[in-house]
Amino acid sequence: MTQTSNRMFDELARLMTDAANVAQGVRREAETAVRSQAERWIADLDLVKREEFDVVREMAAKTVAENEKLKKRIAALEAKLGIAEEPAEAAETKPKRAPRRKKPAGE
Repeated sequence: MTQTSNRMFDELARLMTDAANVAQGVRREAETAVRSQAERWIADLDLVKREEFDVVREMAAKTVAENEKLKKRIAALEAKLGIAEEPAEAAETKPKRAPRRKKPAGE
């Protein structure tokens, strides 16, 4: 009876081990499916990666610094030439149109 009990326990242990392995395999499959679905969903959102965002932010900061530097340079050149800077309000208004030509009476 001892051999039969051992064999039965061995079979039961093997069955439980196989069941645990199957459960782990199902878990891995589920994780893979969820991960791929999440990646597909994120790709559809057209999000940028953090590295790309940081690069663009750095480029924008450099551009702002360059613009400030150029503004100062333009202001210095205008001051040197004696050109008065336009008020900001005038620069924002619509550009003036050239006067219209009157059509000759014969046309």
